[in-house]
Amino acid sequence: MMNSAQLQQSKEKRQHGTAFVPYGYYECRIPDAFINVPMHWHSEFELNYVVEGSGEFLFEDERCILSRGDILILPPDMLHAVYPQKDKPLVYDAFVFHPSLLGSSGSDRCTVECIRPLVSRAAKIRSLIPRELPNIEEFRTCARKIIDCAKLNTPHYDLLLKSELLRFFWLLDDTQELVKNEESISYSALIRPALEYIQTHFAEEINVEQLAALLHLSKSYFMFCFKKAVGIGAIDYLTQYRINIVCEKLITTTLSVSEIALQSGYNNLSNFNRQFKKTVGLTPQEYRRHKK
Repeated sequence: MMNSAQLQQSKEKRQHGTAFVPYGYYECRIPDAFINVPMHWHSEFELNYVVEGSGEFLFEDERCILSRGDILILPPDMLHAVYPQKDKPLVYDAFVFHPSLLGSSGSDRCTVECIRPLVSRAAKIRSLIPRELPNIEEFRTCARKIIDCAKLNTPHYDLLLKSELLRFFWLLDDTQELVKNEESISYSALIRPALEYIQTHFAEEINVEQLAALLHLSKSYFMFCFKKAVGIGAIDYLTQYRINIVCEKLITTTLSVSEIALQSGYNNLSNFNRQFKKTVGLTPQEYRRHKK
């Protein structure tokens, strides 16, 4: 099992906002901007709103195809991933915010009884807002206002953003989309140390037996749990994680393709080129020219 220092290293490295502006907004385009969003987690909440197209969203042990107008709200530290559907581009807005934006440090009864249980996960959010809810348009209007305010990113609109964010959680509570957390071990919780290991040691040689031993599980049961939680096998996940690292380095560095491949865990250049072309649809050189 990993120690606390390793846990911190394996979280998503991106900083979402600052103490002064405790949120970040991202327009996500798959596969145009990046090929997918591999399984990860962070200590902030995340609100996703699908603008156009459709894609597969994985969160905890659930996997759903989301399309235009769908809303997903994720609590802190929840594992989640996004994968494109074949030949179907996906555009969605992601609003990632620190619990402090909800006033989580306050001591009034609303904060103590409604907000803090969500942060600590003593209460559970039903992450996917059902399309069939009678007031689904209220949720959509509220989510769009939050995202519009985040795009404007000014102190004036932060006032409206906060009020709409609290309204969003009030709607969740009012429609009973907040429920008491059940004490049960999920597949996601079970395989999290394997994800942490991959994200820390992706440049090294990794195999399924190694990951199963890390979790003290048999190889077959580990493979079953991993696929239930992530949607793909451990080696496929490792490949996708490495390819995402490679894509970023091809765009942001001037390193040669062979240097990037070696830093990303590929000792065989021909195997790397084959896997990259299969995953991305372009050679590494073509991808670098296309994205720059």
